Amino acid sequence: MEAGQRDYDLLVVGGGSGGLACAKEAAQLGRKVAVVDYVEPSPQGTRWGLGGTCVNVGCIPKKLMHQAALLGGLIQDAPNYGWEVAQPVPHDWRKMAEAVQNHVKSLNWGHRVQLQDRKVKYFNIKASFVDEHTVCGVAKGGKEILLSADHIIIATGGRPRYPTHIEGALEYGITSDDIFWLKESPGKTLVVGASYVALECAGFLTGIGLDTTIMMRSIPLRGFDQQMSSMVIEHMASHGTRFLRGCAPSRVRRLPDGQLQVTWEDSTTGKEDTGTFDTVLWAIAPCISACLPTTVGHAGKNQRRD
Repeated sequence: MEAGQRDYDLLVVGGGSGGLACAKEAAQLGRKVAVVDYVEPSPQGTRWGLGGTCVNVGCIPKKLMHQAALLGGLIQDAPNYGWEVAQPVPHDWRKMAEAVQNHVKSLNWGHRVQLQDRKVKYFNIKASFVDEHTVCGVAKGGKEILLSADHIIIATGGRPRYPTHIEGALEYGITSDDIFWLKESPGKTLVVGASYVALECAGFLTGIGLDTTIMMRSIPLRGFDQQMSSMVIEHMASHGTRFLRGCAPSRVRRLPDGQLQVTWEDSTTGKEDTGTFDTVLWAIAPCISACLPTTVGHAGKNQRRD
């Protein structure tokens, strides 16, 4: 299809922060724009709406859950300031999660309204390249949709990575894709990894009163200032987060009572150890999203789309 005959001036693949900002700006400059966005369900079946990681499974729900944890700390301090608050005060995960998820859904709707106001067409389909100016996808009814544009921007972001070499990791573990959408409390939780995602999740879980352990193979917050990283770890430990240092998990099994038994190797002692948890949260290095089946380097060539 020649230029001028294509459906859009710009097609953005990915409806996260970057993709939406790009699409709205281009539309404001008078271009005909479309956004294609699709969320591949996590291995545990979690999915969400328009807005990308930040809105749905990142910054927004994380900060709201941190706020819940901070309020818990203030309640504990309240008696020292004259407030007669019976201790301990229980936390209701279900009520918090419902409020967080409802807020996120309102933001999903808001993003759709913003696109509509700017006359940006939104397609909730998984796209793959046909050639350098065309993508295809399948709508909910099974109908194949072809979209062409003079320019196509890939803004698909990334998703958490599962350590598939570890037995039971995929079957029994969750990631940050799931934690914010759990209907029930995760209970006693093992967070595997020492990234900022790992520490943030462990921080609010500890803050709302859950027994939380971080397992880290080497150093925390690799790539960050290590003096500051050490201060973060010390602060978290002083507030109740447990740490297993120099340990790497090797197996996850579900016990008859529903708990998860995790086996790990301690590099310091060279011995194997085990522990039981209600939830195992993988928070290791993310991988680039695989929502475009056609390799980016081959965009423009005929590719299989099955």
